[in-house]
Amino acid sequence: MSAAILTVLSLGAAAAGTATADNQAMVSLATHSGCLTCHSVNSDPSSAGATKPVGPAWQDVAAKYKGRKDARKVLLATVMNGSNPYASHWKGKVSGLAMPPNAVAVTKAQARELVSWILTLDN
Repeated sequence: MSAAILTVLSLGAAAAGTATADNQAMVSLATHSGCLTCHSVNSDPSSAGATKPVGPAWQDVAAKYKGRKDARKVLLATVMNGSNPYASHWKGKVSGLAMPPNAVAVTKAQARELVSWILTLDN
């Protein structure tokens, strides 16, 4: 009986992970806010030799910040205020120099939702 419960829980966790990446409300918010102009949701390891994206894929962002207690706070500040082109930690991995401030595109509450969702996208 416990094996059946574990199987159900495992399938539920897998489905939840899939549903998270396909969260239509977050994809819609990101699309309408212009986020997906520079970012993608999923990493594409097959494009390693291709032209670099403007901004990092959100799965890569989630992986980079995994385990950081201040991840939400740091990413929220970056979304709202933009990033410093002279201190880019994505240098060489993306073609964009810096992220512009997005306070005109999203509210702080919307940005907080997006950041929380992005952080669930780690592989």
